Amino acid sequence: MTKLRLAIVGAGPAGIYAADILLKSERHFDVSIDLFEQLPAPYGLVRYGVAPDHPRIKGVVTALREVLDRGDIRIFGNVRFGEDITLDDLKKHYNAVIFSTGAIRDADLDIPGIDAKGSYGAADFVSWFDGHPDVPREWPLEAESVAVIGNGNVALDVTRMLAKHADDLLPTEVPDNVYQGLKASPVTDVHVFGRRGPAQVKFTPLELRELGELRDVDMVVYDEDFDYDEASKTAIETNKQVKVIDRVLQQWRTRPGVNNAGGEASRRLHLHFWAKPLEVVTDDEGRVSAFRYERTKPDAEGGVVGTGEIREVAIQAIYRAVGYFGSPLKDIPFDERHGVIPNHEGQVLSADSNSRMPGLYATGWIKRGPVGLIGHTKSDAMETVRHVINDQAEWWRPEHPEEDAIPALLEERGVRWTDLDGWHRLDEHEVALGAPHERARIKVVPRDEMIKISRGE
Repeated sequence: MTKLRLAIVGAGPAGIYAADILLKSERHFDVSIDLFEQLPAPYGLVRYGVAPDHPRIKGVVTALREVLDRGDIRIFGNVRFGEDITLDDLKKHYNAVIFSTGAIRDADLDIPGIDAKGSYGAADFVSWFDGHPDVPREWPLEAESVAVIGNGNVALDVTRMLAKHADDLLPTEVPDNVYQGLKASPVTDVHVFGRRGPAQVKFTPLELRELGELRDVDMVVYDEDFDYDEASKTAIETNKQVKVIDRVLQQWRTRPGVNNAGGEASRRLHLHFWAKPLEVVTDDEGRVSAFRYERTKPDAEGGVVGTGEIREVAIQAIYRAVGYFGSPLKDIPFDERHGVIPNHEGQVLSADSNSRMPGLYATGWIKRGPVGLIGHTKSDAMETVRHVINDQAEWWRPEHPEEDAIPALLEERGVRWTDLDGWHRLDEHEVALGAPHERARIKVVPRDEMIKISRGE
């Protein structure tokens, strides 16, 4: 019987689901799968892209853990594709590879001043508060008034973490350095800006509702933003999610002091709609001093048009949360415009000729862009895996398919890789760190420390 030796690059939900789906699929050959992950720990954005006060969403880890703990998938952590292991290496040892490297960079916001001191990408901030080992341990939280640009769930995660009192994060797995940084933050006002109206936001009702439950934080919305056009009214009447969002926002409008921000809380969270970003205004030292925007209005075709009315809000820091963007991989085609690997249903295409590249596949956000939830990731993986199975005649013919060749190769190159047992050691260590403080866990942040614990050194 033929055996498929498959490499998967990226051990987040997309990669783990692809492995699981392939192992459970109907096929006429055996399968052996190796997962390669550049971080010492698995789970990708579930570990490093979800705010620490969202334990329900992190429940996805339970399902991913069950897949890995079956023992029929090997994982090699702390291995960088393109450096520690190359495409040529994979061709020598595997029949095919699936790339599931996600999208972790911030999409650009092309306005003057966006690169000023005090201007940040939301993805970098999320990586910091989630304890990603490859970002600095310190974050400059010096602003009293902050702007967040975007109306998706990432924007609300960033907003919530900025506005929430640090002590309220203590029951979670927030890293100690993050807790200390947020504890010292002088923030009093967080302003969230979206270019369209309340009925066109991209965040979910759950995320929005959580904002209104923050302790000692007043919600501030503005009556002028709720003069709905017919398209907005129709969306509210016909879409259950939009209806719930509108209900939450309408309840906030009735709170005392909402429109003049005259509440009694020590912090205020302002939601501004119909706001098109124009410029990040800077002071003489090149630091963020204000956010300038144009009021928009509906264009009767589902979009918006500028009104010509220009406004400014004084701020000292700004975060852009306008989407994630994929990163190119060495020797793999990359679509610079969309931030994805060019592909047809997961089959990688040549950047020059748009022709199929046998043996190369993609799934998850690096395949389709940073849209959709976990459910989309599963259906995405099913589509890609189906092609892997059906393309058997085009698989690579590796020179050294034996399984012990990979550990030997990494050993020879001095790569301090981590495996599943190592992840269990790190996991147990983090949980034990949190137990005396009645916390879910305390994340180990430095990469070297993660590796030492994982490898039992």
